[in-house]
Amino acid sequence: MTKLLEPGALPDIVLGKADAPVTIVEYASMTCPHCANFHENTLPAIKSKYIDTGKARLIVREFPFDPRAEAGFMLARCSKDNYYAMVDVLFKQQRNWASVQNAKEALLQISRLAGFSQESFEACLTDQKLLDDVRAVQKRGAEEFKVDSTPTFFINGNTYKGALTVEEMSAIIDGML
Repeated sequence: MTKLLEPGALPDIVLGKADAPVTIVEYASMTCPHCANFHENTLPAIKSKYIDTGKARLIVREFPFDPRAEAGFMLARCSKDNYYAMVDVLFKQQRNWASVQNAKEALLQISRLAGFSQESFEACLTDQKLLDDVRAVQKRGAEEFKVDSTPTFFINGNTYKGALTVEEMSAIIDGML
């Protein structure tokens, strides 16, 4: 767990209290339907039951499988304090941008709702250092923690692969409290 929480190329953005007894690290791809399913159907209940009550905290890490997923994560990172709100919207709207012909235009429309201008959108997506850092997070996940699919969760250091249900994740977390 200590190695898992060591700083990587990008700083972890934590949802929840820093001193929560349970830490959930999720490696996700913005274009992964199973990740979107988790964020839409499981995370809201986990958030209200564990994260909002101080029992758990969540860290989402970038594990993009394709350039569109990279772009989604870059936009989330560029949205600064709205990182989790942007991740949430991109997962909810995944069908509207991940597989459409003109993904850039679809992402621009979503990004405008988050306050991006055409210029800030372009600046974000052409930030080579940010792209390199997103790829470095993915590479570290694969090499150091053997992540090979999404979502992959590390809950207090134990590995769980696949989109866990509310019941499955609750059982794991309850066993650690």
